Amino acid sequence: MRGCKPAPDIMKPISIGKFRGLQQISSRRGTFTALALDHRQNLRKANPAFTDNAELSCFKLDVTSALAKYATAVLLDPEVSAAQAVVQRTIPNQAGLVVALESTGYTGDTAARRAQIIPGWSVEKAKRMGASAIKLLVYYHPDSATAPEIEDFTSSVAEDCRKHDLILILEPLSYSLDENRKLSSEEKRYVVVETARRLTPLNVDILKAEFPLDITEGDESRWMPACKEISAVSSVPWILLSAAVDYETFLRQATTACNAGASGVAVGRAVWKEAVTLTGDERIKFLRTTARQRMSRLTSLCHALATPYTHFYTSDAPFDWYKTY
Repeated sequence: MRGCKPAPDIMKPISIGKFRGLQQISSRRGTFTALALDHRQNLRKANPAFTDNAELSCFKLDVTSALAKYATAVLLDPEVSAAQAVVQRTIPNQAGLVVALESTGYTGDTAARRAQIIPGWSVEKAKRMGASAIKLLVYYHPDSATAPEIEDFTSSVAEDCRKHDLILILEPLSYSLDENRKLSSEEKRYVVVETARRLTPLNVDILKAEFPLDITEGDESRWMPACKEISAVSSVPWILLSAAVDYETFLRQATTACNAGASGVAVGRAVWKEAVTLTGDERIKFLRTTARQRMSRLTSLCHALATPYTHFYTSDAPFDWYKTY
């Protein structure tokens, strides 16, 4: 088409539907700052009132209403928040909707974990209800006996997303093969980087990655090389998840990750966790002041420093595209 420069050979062609989905969940520059609110069991444990679905839903809608305007996308679950947020119009027009696919927790042994889709839920239903993207969480260790099974599971979901033209955001969570100890910082670096190497070629669209060192790692000189390793092996854009670290720590992690090639962040409790135990006006005040300032600062940071998805993907629109779409 006139006025359009050809895309570099290194960029991956992507369908019109998926390209549109990327636009809907990103900033004008093509970076991501997703407000993560798909938490379920950990929120119920943090506040006994949230064992009631209505109370948990109310909390999530309060957070969405206060903060989604300052994010590029909001990540919700289908059980108590995604449809409710649509019906109550708490998701602003400029923010994309990402919906979780997986059940909370895992099945199998602690050293050989398995994931599963929420019963009664599917990629096809997420597409029909208006989601721009799916988020799939899997527990993965490259040396686990269940690693091949998780890879096949991921590929299967990726095929469903291809069929329905829906962006797939993959969130692999690391774990130790020794149930009596957690991963050391060096072990976590190996697992997170190797996971990116193995899983991003499985037709996922965005990798939602853990910080590639233990959160107690005090030597910040190691942060940049570890994050650059993810960028070097990931074949898709990657965004950093907050993993319940405090806000100031996550801000430093996000700055490092974006300078190392990340395309943004998905942030939850680092922004809003104090609101979990607040109610009424106190909750709303916190969300509209402290939490909103945090969210805005992260969005500005990602917009300025993160690598746009347009460095990875391109799409073509010949005038007869619709005939074979």
